[in-house]
Amino acid sequence: MSQPVPHANQPDPLINQQLEARKLLLRRQAELSQRLSALEIDLHQQHHPDWQEQAQERENDEVLERIACQTAQELLQIHNVLQKLGNHTYGVCSHCGEFIGRQRLKAMPAAELCIRCASHTH
Repeated sequence: MSQPVPHANQPDPLINQQLEARKLLLRRQAELSQRLSALEIDLHQQHHPDWQEQAQERENDEVLERIACQTAQELLQIHNVLQKLGNHTYGVCSHCGEFIGRQRLKAMPAAELCIRCASHTH
């Protein structure tokens, strides 16, 4: 079934959704970049000379490193989706090639899989 063609004076809903997704992704990218910078600063701070304090700081560093890793992974995912927006493949399932669906993209602008493929991979 084909999608209705918008009239000349009506904006294309898919283009509007892509513009909105791009705006949300760029905002999230900026937030995550700031978070990652702050985490890196925290991780490079000098440790306390007291060995008991150092043990606690090292435990905290492990948590910060995991958060930094997750943040970097999300930044990479956003980068990939922004590339898809740029080369006009946004909204296409990276597994089966079908359209992901507007509702899913609205809920998850960085979605790379359609519902069917996402449910099969989990």
